[in-house]
This record gives sequence, structure tokens and C-alpha cells, in this order.
Amino acid sequence: MAGIGKLLLSAAIAYLAIIAVAYFAQRKFTYFPSPGRVAPEAAGLQGVREVELPAPDGARIIAWYAPAPPGRPTLLYFHGNGGGLANRAARLARYRDAGFGVFMMSWRGYSGSTGSPTEVDNVADARRAYDHLIAQGLKPSDIILFGESLGSGVAVQVAAAVPVAGVILDAPYTSIVEVGAKAYPFLPLRWLMADRYESDRHIAAINAPLLILHGARDPVIPLEMGQRMHALAREPKRIVVFPEGRHIDLDNYGAVDSVRDWAGTLKR
Repeated sequence: MAGIGKLLLSAAIAYLAIIAVAYFAQRKFTYFPSPGRVAPEAAGLQGVREVELPAPDGARIIAWYAPAPPGRPTLLYFHGNGGGLANRAARLARYRDAGFGVFMMSWRGYSGSTGSPTEVDNVADARRAYDHLIAQGLKPSDIILFGESLGSGVAVQVAAAVPVAGVILDAPYTSIVEVGAKAYPFLPLRWLMADRYESDRHIAAINAPLLILHGARDPVIPLEMGQRMHALAREPKRIVVFPEGRHIDLDNYGAVDSVRDWAGTLKR
């Protein structure tokens, strides 16, 4: 019995150590930045300029901006948790070729932006990007929020707070907590996580047309989460499911065409 007790004690200590690591290093498991700063030209983009957005705490947020043609909307784009702007150069080019302006911002710690990412800072920086576009002369009806994966949670919170022409969510989740709990069911993440991105609590406050894009074979954020987000949202709303789509590869299956067709229905 003494041996079993020691074994159980050792297992408990090991489990508590795992929980401690998960708690103190949780943002290492949430954000996977490419910190290098790459000029748009070096990524093969012409006519795209780099923008620096200053934050009150001294941080600098790097963004790439391709202004919209006259009379066309601008996608205010919030990217996912891996990589950075350079990894999404081809996507920016595809949407620009489809007739959109694109303002693609990076998170703190990504693509030359200073500081470290948190949910609070990411949402605040996204609001600063929105305010920057308004200061440049765009109207709310000129701006479509586009949230990719992690960025979908930011897009939902911004859209719940400011007027926009529409909102696009690519592989949205109900909450990062739920995503984490599915990946690590042996950890009490619902009590541990600081950055929660509880999109399911905010989406009903969006008062703008919504388009959800999701791959049926997404191994990171299951389709069921996108469907639940669609069910929670107000009308008008649309969900497009790509049967062969996985995670953030939907452009290969016609996502750009779906976005262009949907944007054509918006009243501006």
C-alpha cells in the first residue's frame, strides 16, 4: 500500500507540474509568431505599402496596405496564430486581384511588430487599425472585417463594437478555450486560460451581414464550431462549407469567389 501511495503522490506531483507549465507558458502554446519584418516588395507584392500603427504603450504594429480601387470595399484583415504577413502575401494578392482593398495587420511579436500578443492588446490594436482607416477617409460602409482562424475572434469583438459593411470569418471557433480543451482534454484549461477569445459570447451583438467560410475537413477548428457560430449569429448570415477544405486552404476551393459574390450583395 505504501508503494501505491508513493506512486499516486508522484503522479499527482507530475500532473501539477504539467498544469503549472501549461499556465505559465500558455501563450507559447497559443501564439506562434514569425517575428521577422519583411517588406511587401520582398514578398513579391507591388503597390502595397507598409504602415506602422503606434500604440499608447509604445508598441508599434506593422501592417500592409493595398488601397481599394474607387468605389470598392477594403478588407480589414486579422490573421491566424501562425506565421505572419509574409506567409499571407499570396492571399493578399488574390483579394486585391478580386477588386478589394486590403489592410492586413500583424499582431504584437509578429512581422516586426513590437511587444507580445495578448487578447486584450490584439483587440485594442485591431480597433486602432479600424480607426486608422476611418482617419484615412474610409467610411464604416467601406470596411469589411476579415478574421482568419485566431483572427476570427478579434474580428467578432471589433464588429460587435463598431459599424462595418460586413464580417467574414474564415475557420471561426466558439472560443479558444474550447479549441484547447479538445486538443488537451487532460488539462483544466477552462480555469487556466487567460486569453479566451469567447466568440460565442459576442457574435450575437454583430449588427452587420456575416459570411462564414469553413472546411469540412478542418483538423484544427472543427466544422461544428463554425456551424454553431452561424447558428448564434443574427441575420443576414451565410455559411459556405468547402467539402475538401482543411485549415486555411480554402482559397484552393473557391473561397475568393465566394467572398466576391457575397460582397456584391452588400448595401454600401
